[in-house]
Order: sequence, then C-alpha cells, then structure tokens
Amino acid sequence: MTLPTLLGHVGAVAGASLSIRQFEGLSSGIAIIGGRSYRVGQVGSFVRIPQGYHDLYGVISEVGASATPEALVDQTNRGDRWMTVQLVGECVGTAFERGISQYPAINDEVHLVTDQDLESIYGEEGEGQVKVGRLAGAESIDVRIDLDKLVTRHSAVLGSTGSGKSTTVSSLLSAIATGDDKKKQFPSSRILLLDIHGEYSVALKDRANVFRVNPSDGQKPLQIPFWAVGVTEMLHFLMGNVEGKALSSILDTIMERKLAVSEAGSFEGIDPFAMTVETPLPFSLHQLWFDLNDKEVSTFLDGARTQPAIEEEGDAAQLRPHKYQPASTTNTAPYHNNRGVLSIRRQLDQLRSRMLDRQFDFLLHPGPWEPGLDGATESDLPDLLEDWVGSNQPISILDLSGIPSSVLDQLIGAILNVVYEAMVWGRETPEGGRQRPLLVVMEEAHRYLGRDSDNLARDMVQRIVKEGRKFGVGAMIVSQRPSEIDETILSQCGTFISLRLSNSADRGKVQAALSDSLSGLMDSLPVLRTGEAIITGEAALLPVRCRISLPPENRRPSSGDPRVSEAWSQERKDSTYARPVAAWRAQDPSFELEE
Repeated sequence: MTLPTLLGHVGAVAGASLSIRQFEGLSSGIAIIGGRSYRVGQVGSFVRIPQGYHDLYGVISEVGASATPEALVDQTNRGDRWMTVQLVGECVGTAFERGISQYPAINDEVHLVTDQDLESIYGEEGEGQVKVGRLAGAESIDVRIDLDKLVTRHSAVLGSTGSGKSTTVSSLLSAIATGDDKKKQFPSSRILLLDIHGEYSVALKDRANVFRVNPSDGQKPLQIPFWAVGVTEMLHFLMGNVEGKALSSILDTIMERKLAVSEAGSFEGIDPFAMTVETPLPFSLHQLWFDLNDKEVSTFLDGARTQPAIEEEGDAAQLRPHKYQPASTTNTAPYHNNRGVLSIRRQLDQLRSRMLDRQFDFLLHPGPWEPGLDGATESDLPDLLEDWVGSNQPISILDLSGIPSSVLDQLIGAILNVVYEAMVWGRETPEGGRQRPLLVVMEEAHRYLGRDSDNLARDMVQRIVKEGRKFGVGAMIVSQRPSEIDETILSQCGTFISLRLSNSADRGKVQAALSDSLSGLMDSLPVLRTGEAIITGEAALLPVRCRISLPPENRRPSSGDPRVSEAWSQERKDSTYARPVAAWRAQDPSFELEE
C-alpha cells in the first residue's frame, strides 16, 4: 500500500545533494493528508527519508527538468518529474540534530513532511530558544532560534527597503528582552543597538534606554568622550593632515598630559611604564590647542626668547589666544619664536573651529566626561559603560541620527572600541563579556562597513566577528545592501535572516556566505512577502521560511512607508513651515514650537 505522503524515490546521491524522481502516482500538485492539503514539490519545503530507526530530513532546492541528474543515460527518464534536495539533518528517535550520520541509498522512499513531522522538530521549546515567528507553510507551528548560537556565532539580518527588516529586528529584540507571553525569559539580557536613523525609540521604549545627541522626553544625552577615541583618528578629524615631525610632537605632548593626569588622579590599573598615547585617559583639548598655538604666534622682547611680548592675556578655556606684539621685520625686538614651531597654523585654526562648532558638542564637550584644563574629569569610563550597557533595561539604543556623517565612522568605531575592550579585559568579572554576554546590533551597516572602507568602525567589527565569541561579544549586522559589506565580516556571520532581496548581487553575496548549498532556496528571496524571511545557519534547527511575528502597530519602528493616497486625499490644514525648520535646526523630529 502506497503511503499518502510518498513523493518519490532517490535517483542519485552526490554528497548532501540528492536527485529525487517523483512518484508517478502523484497526479496533481496537492496532496490531502489527515484532512489538510499540502503543496507537493515546493521549493523550500521539507522532505523526510526513512532510514530504519531514524529519518533524514532535507529541503527542496530545485524542481523540474533542470533538476534531472546529468548522468542519466536513459533519456526517457529525463523530464520535469525530478527534484533536487539538500540534506540538512536527521531525527534519531524524537531528537532532531543538524548534520547526517549516513546517506540514503538509491530507490529509498522520499516522503512529504507533514505538520506532525514538523511538530517533532519545532514543537518542543528547548532551553535558550527564542520564538521569532511561524512556519510560512504551516502557521500553526512556531519557529524558534537558538539564542546562544545567534549571539556567539554572530548573525546578519538582510533585506531590501520595505521588506520588513527593521520590524524583524524590533520583533527579535523584543522577544529576547520580554520573552513569550510577557514572561521575562532572559532578565539579564544585554543588547546595544546602534540606531543610525532613529527608528527604534518608539518600538522599544518600554524595554530600552535611549541615548540621543538632542534628547527628547525620557531620553538621555548621548555623550562620547573624545579621549576615548583613537588619538590618531581623532587628530585627523580635528586637524586634518598632520604628518612627520609635527604629528610626533603633538603625540608626545598628549602622552605627557596623560602621564600627568595618571599621576594626579586615581585611575585603577594604570602602569606608567606600559602606557601608550592610545591609553584611554583624559587630556584637555583646550589646553593642547592653547599651548600649540602659542608656540606658533608668540614673539619676544629679547634675543634669548625669555620675555614674551604679550599685549593681552589669553584664556585657554575660552579658546582665546595670547595677543602678542607683531614681530619686527628687521633683526630687532619683538623677535619671532624659533623654538618648537611646527608650522601648523592652518591645522590649529581647524581644531579651534571644530571645538567651537556646536554640532560636535556631544564629542568635544561631553558633559561630565569633559576634562578641565588640568585633564581632570567629573566622570570616568566606568560611568559611561554603566550608562550604555549596565543599566536596568535589557536594551540600550544609541540614536546616532543627529551625528554628522563626517564623523560617524570614527564614532561608531570609538563606541565599539570602548565597549569591546571593556568586555574583553573584564571577561572574568560579573559584568564582563563571558559572565554576561553582550549583543551589538548595527543598523545600516553598509554605511560604515563597506568593502573599500578603511576606518576604525570596520576594523573593530572585524575584531568582534573574528574574536568576539571567546569573550562573550556577539554582532548582528543589519543591512539592505549586503553586496557592499566587507566580505570578512559577512562570512563570519553564522546565522542569516534573509528577507526579500531584489538585487542579484545582494542575493549572490548571501548565497556565497552560506555554509549550506541551498541555491534554489535562495532564489526565492525576490518573491518573499513583506515580513517573511528565510532563516539559515547555526541558530536555526533547519533552513526555514518563516513569517516573522509582527509587534503591535504602536510598537513598530518608524520606518514604514507613508500612505500617499490617504494623505493626499485629505484637505490641506492651515500650517506653516516654521516647525519643520525648527525641528531641522534642533535636529529633533518631535520638536514642538512654543505657544
């Protein structure tokens, strides 16, 4: 008696790839089993191959004439009744495992996978699993992913604009932070979200602390101490091109200031003999500018250059230089300074201009982390880390929408450097990476992780994806253009949540990075519905097509499309453009004009 689930028989075996000859008794593309209809031979659907006491499972990747084995001699067997199946795992008893311990034989039966079979794989909720949605072909069955492997082996959420990428990230982070049915499954979860466009504040506001350059109600100010950023990168941003003797002299001066601060302050763990200029210790930019500028413009009343020709005292705190008597054009007083001059007047003018530019206050005037003229600060890096990743909320959102694009790469690199170094060196402490792992979510990753990028952000993310597993730091790369992301970074992602991708180059990038040879399954990426994803990799039991669980309307990211027809069909309201301009100037879309 032929079982109603029979699809066909194994015709050829090539490693994990099987060619399946469809059962001739299948007269239609629909099978009725247990009162439920199943589509037969759909790309992306599962098949079961009984092997005595256990079953092999595979995914259909190709259907039709192109799936016919090339080695067939009898041309009458060629045609459209063939399928290509990629083996992905096996069930021994009731336990499902990725990978296979044996291969099927020629003419072994291949069966359609029913909901009952899928329940045996996905039905039981195991430890450390997070529900992300439901099977696209069997929406009564939940899809869960392994949180341990999602974080430690890194992941990527990829999809074209409008595919539901931001909503997927929001839903996934909410599931981790809140758990199923409002039950906090992971109360000590720790997630740092770099939000480039300010999309997630509303969606995650009840389970996140939001940091923003121009904070609104309930948000905290985003402040990043310049002295925690790599010194060389920061000098390049502040002063432009400085090379050779001038650069060495400036770095020596900064090193002297840091040594002085370390001796005067109480910074735990500092060894003066092991310090470098990159050691994250505060120093005063105001005083550095004042002293360097003074050497460039000073004049003297005596030939020995011991009596400065000062007409008006300057003020380092106000970035006001000393005013000197003009130097004589003859060999008489006042004399030019001839000691320590670096010929960097233009670079120093740029430094002063940056420090006076209010849009960089979050970096150059970072509140309690801004050094005084003596280098002392009110707060130190432990307070910064406590704010970012040590609060009582599971998620911290760094809203970078108000950050100038000219400094975005350096700042993201600086943020990651501060957090990663703390997690690595403090890995054996209660708040270190091994005892309380950290997931870093990077939105719009293609903007700063490009293949041709040469910046601190890309270097830091490469370190995280290569080494982070050992230290409890995981990365989630979120992007609409995977073809533009550095290959090293994408190849280290163990789990892919792939939403609709229309561009062939982007699909090819995803396909090349996958360990499973599921080319047929990846070919369905252009036709996925909004909010539907193919989940593959280490955190998924099987490569699966999943409908992502949607959060309520008021809990979704601010990334949806405007309703054009609805908006244009309404009568215009009396309004002016005063508020849009005020919001632009305030760098705050929720800005309200005073009555």
